[in-house]
Amino acid sequence: MPEVTRDHFLRAAADISAHGDNDTLPFDIDTQFTSYKQFELASLAFAFFEQLQNDNEQNSARKISALSVFSERLLAPTGPTGFRVVTKIHPFWNIYFNGLGIAIAEALESNRDGRAHSYRLLLNGGNELFDRTSSWKVFREKTVTDANASSDGTIIVQTDISSFYEHISHHHIENLIDDLFPDNGRIGNQVNALLSKFSSGRSFGLPVGGQCSRILAELFLNLVDHRMTGARIRWHRYVDDYVLIASSHADAYKALAFLSHTLADYGLTLNKTKTVMLTAKHYSDYVTAQLGGNDDEAGKLREIDLRFDPYSDTSVEDYESLKQTVESLQVHRLLNRELEKAIPDTFLVTQIGRTLRLQEPNIAIQLASALLSQGNLHAFRASWSAIMRGIANLRSSEEHSNIFAELDQLLDLIPEHSAHLLQAEAGLLHYLRTLRFARTTQRTAFAHNVYSNTRSDTVRRSCIDCWRQWKDRDAFTFLRNRWNELSAECQRIVWLSASVFGDQGDGFKRQIKPSLGQSWRLGIECQGVTSYATIYQEWCDDAQSCE
Repeated sequence: MPEVTRDHFLRAAADISAHGDNDTLPFDIDTQFTSYKQFELASLAFAFFEQLQNDNEQNSARKISALSVFSERLLAPTGPTGFRVVTKIHPFWNIYFNGLGIAIAEALESNRDGRAHSYRLLLNGGNELFDRTSSWKVFREKTVTDANASSDGTIIVQTDISSFYEHISHHHIENLIDDLFPDNGRIGNQVNALLSKFSSGRSFGLPVGGQCSRILAELFLNLVDHRMTGARIRWHRYVDDYVLIASSHADAYKALAFLSHTLADYGLTLNKTKTVMLTAKHYSDYVTAQLGGNDDEAGKLREIDLRFDPYSDTSVEDYESLKQTVESLQVHRLLNRELEKAIPDTFLVTQIGRTLRLQEPNIAIQLASALLSQGNLHAFRASWSAIMRGIANLRSSEEHSNIFAELDQLLDLIPEHSAHLLQAEAGLLHYLRTLRFARTTQRTAFAHNVYSNTRSDTVRRSCIDCWRQWKDRDAFTFLRNRWNELSAECQRIVWLSASVFGDQGDGFKRQIKPSLGQSWRLGIECQGVTSYATIYQEWCDDAQSCE
């Protein structure tokens, strides 16, 4: 029978350490903390799980409902004009939530249909949770192969679910989990209780950006997948994107109606503005263009897989090969061509941002100048997070130290000419991440202004992290004098920051330390198990854990 073990929480911690706690937000200090304290945090999570296992089912959910679980909803840009709300979750609760999710994925995987291509669990994947050979690109390619293998007159329906994550019912999720774990109703009600916390008490919606939500989305659609197969409909799916393959317009319409009826049973509808019917040839041409198959240079850039294993026996050779591939491409020409388009290709611009660190310094600064200039940055706004990550990678690379001054000048101009791109919290967090490397009067004023005017603890923490990196003693004095006004989330990073301020920081820590066990209490503490507050303090005390 499926069960939840310590290994599920360990795997969750390892995944967060390798890939961050949220794919829309930059890595932050919590990622480093999780990386150094994986075993301790996973052990704490499993101890809490066992504590709930030893209680009755009703109390399992009640205990979580009674806790104060930190999460924060942040605005993130998506596409050229859209926005979505993503969720930042407390590091312990993120591990706990994702650990339960991994146990659910493990129980589910053998019952999934092969035509569902998204987030296929690797049963022995180490730091990798999902099979990278089952990607969005592979999904697209398989739909083309299937369409082209069909008879003349084949019609392809392309559609997706309207506001999918926002409309998923927690009640349905709990029932589906209970079906997977028939002898353990505590898992479903714990997930339901946590989802309610993350959704501000609402009974629907998944937190965007983390791994457990992806798993729960696949669980939710698994019944729909099996119904489609049972009705002998030819289909492929990647998350909420469906491609239906039919022998005629009439059959295509019937398949679309069947999918619509099935989704309606779960309170979901298809996005009518994104539902189209195409001939097999038109669909094949569309996907080929979408994947860059008609352009050798763009196609090669799209094909580059930037994930390589630094611990492999051939890591040096792999990295050099990757660099040579990137350097052989006329990336600047590709970038200029995207600027000529009304809507630049988001994925291509994203790949350019990702490959900045692989360019020689003189090419990297040319690309950075093009990406960050006033008019261009607005045109590339859909790729903001990838561009900022690329710039941060450049700024942290000693190989590119001779272009740091130019990069800093480009970054400091952004609030003057593109302040609108810093309105969404996720966009602002990515920008603050690039400022940490050097202190200037302008940046100090910017961080203080942001700190004073934001309502977001996550944004405030990012400002405090800048002050920590800059060793801004004035800012530290400002914070320590307001310690009791700070949230527990901000207190944790102020405590970490104290270590860089010598005697002043040491004296502050001696004064505050006796109260931390209570201030940072999660409400899950039990005798004989190291508390979260203690684990965090131990990490802070280890100088090697700090940047």
